[in-house]
Amino acid sequence: MSLAIVHSRALDGLHAPPVTVEVHLANGLPSFTLVGLADTEVKEARERVRAALATSGLDFPHNKRITVNLAPAELPKESGRFDLPIALGILAASGQIDARHLSTLEFAGELSLAGELRPVRGALAMAVALRRAEQPRSLVLPTASAAEAALVPGITLHAAGHLLEVVAALLPADEQTPATPLPRAEPAAAIPPTDPGIGDLQDVRGQAAAKRALEIAAAGGHSLLMVGPPGSGKSMLAQRFAGLLPPLSLDEALESAAVLSLAGHFDVGRWARRPVHAPHHTASAVALVGGGSPPRPGEISLAHHGVLFLDELPEFQRSALESLREPLETGRITISRAARRAEYPARFQLIAAMNPCPCGNLGHPRHACRCSTDAIARYQVSSVTVAPSARQN
Repeated sequence: MSLAIVHSRALDGLHAPPVTVEVHLANGLPSFTLVGLADTEVKEARERVRAALATSGLDFPHNKRITVNLAPAELPKESGRFDLPIALGILAASGQIDARHLSTLEFAGELSLAGELRPVRGALAMAVALRRAEQPRSLVLPTASAAEAALVPGITLHAAGHLLEVVAALLPADEQTPATPLPRAEPAAAIPPTDPGIGDLQDVRGQAAAKRALEIAAAGGHSLLMVGPPGSGKSMLAQRFAGLLPPLSLDEALESAAVLSLAGHFDVGRWARRPVHAPHHTASAVALVGGGSPPRPGEISLAHHGVLFLDELPEFQRSALESLREPLETGRITISRAARRAEYPARFQLIAAMNPCPCGNLGHPRHACRCSTDAIARYQVSSVTVAPSARQN
């Protein structure tokens, strides 16, 4: 047949709306046209798909007019996740694979020039969207991405490492070689709840008042500001705060992992563990709350259901600290740009640390502070008034 339809999904914040990849082959001047509000990364799929089919020993219809439509047209498409659906659409339209199998499957994956499947961002978001669909299909992903998506229960997931593996599972019924089914992707092995990378508060000797403050903050979901001279243990205590928080539920773990997957920071080995992010004090407001085109999650969203530690709080830009007020109250952040708008969760627990004075020696047992009284007052008052003070709901 000259028309093939392949199902896939785009990314719109944490949502993964369905995308229909329509491939049409027609007689005429040979060309390869891709339409449907595709970004530059998607348009470059033409060269990747052409080379991947050739190096894999598959026929590319060089003498045909190829038109690929990514519907709906008003939805922006980005990244190389549509390489695999486009390649399969061309093969189905040219009769090299059985197009009837495509209606029950969804595909996403970036192709190398040798036909290997590379991982894509947002695999967890795609799996969650497929789970919520009224008529869920089976999802086919690269092996690395399938390891993430397999954490979502209730979906049928297949993993593939090469284009030829997918083609072998979609061969026509009258082929001499029988079709080879794709392997099912299974969730990773159970991970012990104790994270060896997070220190335990019992390792800290002394600091009874600070420990009590951390326990109260963890129990009540409070933000916490620690003030003390350098070497007093502020950072050490903050690094162990996540160990006081209760384990994540399944829904919380999926939501946190989905945000990390969008940014390409998710590690299967850290599944169901609370994220801890400590950006440098030179981080801008955009780095903290998110931004860019298309909008990407910032540090507050990457720390969703976890801890955001801001060391040297007075050194952060005032605009960056002010931007934390609304997310601390609402638990969400809406990033609006001229062409795109995205909403991300941002329910984190804020832990901050600062020196008591500009030189840091106020209250130090061995070093004298040389700051004036006015300088100390200005330093502390400006830091406290700028620092958001909120309690998580």
